[in-house]
Amino acid sequence: MGQKSGWTFNDVPDQTGKVAIVTGGNSGIGLETARYLLRRGATVVLAVRNSIKGSEAMADLTASEPGSSVEVAHLDLADLASIEDFANWFKASRMNLDLLINNAGIMGVPRGTTIDGFELQFGTNHLGHFALTGKLLGSLLENKGSRVVNVASNAHRQGRLNFYDLQSVHRYGKMRAYAQSKLANLVFTAELDRRLRRAGRKDILSVAAHPGMAESNIVKLQTDSFVNRHMRNLWDKAGPYICQTASAGAIPTLRAATDPAAEGNDYFGPSQFMQIRGPAVKVQPKKEANDVHDGRALWEQSIELTGVNFGELDLP
Repeated sequence: MGQKSGWTFNDVPDQTGKVAIVTGGNSGIGLETARYLLRRGATVVLAVRNSIKGSEAMADLTASEPGSSVEVAHLDLADLASIEDFANWFKASRMNLDLLINNAGIMGVPRGTTIDGFELQFGTNHLGHFALTGKLLGSLLENKGSRVVNVASNAHRQGRLNFYDLQSVHRYGKMRAYAQSKLANLVFTAELDRRLRRAGRKDILSVAAHPGMAESNIVKLQTDSFVNRHMRNLWDKAGPYICQTASAGAIPTLRAATDPAAEGNDYFGPSQFMQIRGPAVKVQPKKEANDVHDGRALWEQSIELTGVNFGELDLP
């Protein structure tokens, strides 16, 4: 289907033989991303923090897609030890890694910290996925055509990377911290792409997507943050006409993960009404997402904070 009209589920190509990891694959957009990858023949690993919800999601998926290959593994992105355990488990499984879909995230929470002391939103949404990608880099490099898909948000447009206070110690606003973490997702995507190309690995893609406004737990938190109780009934009635379903919200991620024509650092989102809903097309992030100096600074600080390196990709 052409760029003008955008992608729908019908455009997702056959994925038989491919293996995908979907973080936060137990609900919302992650669950629907997993469902359609399974439908196209992929093996999917649901990397989830809550094992009970992960098992329920696996039962849902196997019921809707009989005969599909799906596994559940524990992953807490707010815990570097859990990330290492998950990576070790995956490598021990001897599965190939075709798609690493960094989908999980939290939004708009009061200030808290991860197990390792990072501000919770920046630590989970960016540092957790940065560390996971680094830990699985060997598996990605072994497999020509593999992809890293970072799921960002339109909220990145309100974000700014404050390198003097990435942990929001001196000034915290829950939506400000969220927007910073989503901008970090895109800055990381661009920097990983630059480093892969510099290392001569154009066969491996670093790409990103955003779901627009789709029905999910994270969007409910977002709407609750600006819809007061007097507007609640109006929003409940109008919301379905503004939001798209979680299933439709997965389309940009699916395009980023599977479009044969995708190129490094491509960014996909909905095509209609301020990128809120509609078929998936290539979209442009704010210019700061591609800032070379910010990319290098974020990369270096992320390594310093997590202790996770990327081997040859760390070379200047």
